[in-house]
Amino acid sequence: MSTDVKERYSDADLAEFKALIKKKIEKAQEQLELYQNAYKNDGNNGTDDTSPTFKAFEEGSETMSKEANSQLAIRQEKFIRDLKNALMRIENKTYGICRVTGKLIAKERLLLVPHATLSIEAKNMQR
Repeated sequence: MSTDVKERYSDADLAEFKALIKKKIEKAQEQLELYQNAYKNDGNNGTDDTSPTFKAFEEGSETMSKEANSQLAIRQEKFIRDLKNALMRIENKTYGICRVTGKLIAKERLLLVPHATLSIEAKNMQR
């Protein structure tokens, strides 16, 4: 009664994914700090003595930049949360199992998108 369908990834595979995800979290947190510092920074570039036109342009640009950095920070926070959820699935030994089909997500996909919860098959069904 041998079956080719694996029900879950081996502990060795899970350990490999865990190391990969921890590295990604570390990098993502560093990036998040950069975004947060960029939008918290007052951005005073010494334009006080320049023409009012330039000052208005500078403030508009600064507002856009802060908004963009704020959006990037929000996306980065979600990415970190998704990665931490993946670590929980590793601890529960449910990591890599598609939440729609119940089949294993391809290892190649998980190496590229370690926080994936859907197989390509399930992802294509959503379209």
